[in-house]
Amino acid sequence: MRRLSMLLVPGLVSMTLAAGPVLTSAYAAGSDDPSPPPKSDSSSKKSKKKSSSISDPKFLAAYRTAYTTIYDRHDYTGAIDQLKSLKRQDVADVANLIGYSYRKLGDYQQSKIYYELALKDDPNHVRTWQYYGLWQLEQGNREQAQYHLNKIASLAGTDSTEYRSLAAALDKPTGATLVY
Repeated sequence: MRRLSMLLVPGLVSMTLAAGPVLTSAYAAGSDDPSPPPKSDSSSKKSKKKSSSISDPKFLAAYRTAYTTIYDRHDYTGAIDQLKSLKRQDVADVANLIGYSYRKLGDYQQSKIYYELALKDDPNHVRTWQYYGLWQLEQGNREQAQYHLNKIASLAGTDSTEYRSLAAALDKPTGATLVY
């Protein structure tokens, strides 16, 4: 029996890891799974609907598809359509990816709207602070980008990927092409 468990446990762990990432809110950094909404009065209809859609397997599958459309295929227009079809632009991870996609398409006004919507839903959403900081840099707002960097440091620390990415972009001279 002990030998069987020694074989089964590593196999189950491997299968779990291969099955895909689980829903996590570590630093609310954003990932290919949306983080759960902030805790609020669970008796309100909005809270119940929001929470139930995030745990819905169909929602998660559609979100992952949009995530792949953005980061693997670089099809930002297609991803915006996919994300909007979820009808959950009020969820930080969804709004952030829509904002990111608009920014990559050069539509800075729409991008700003969605970044602010993401931060309204989750003021501690580290990935949004990072992406919005890059947006600020692209607009020539270095002081605002520095503010975003400081916010990331307070939320996730200076060793986080989001901090290092924005710090590296801030280290480049004004007008330099950002690569991220």
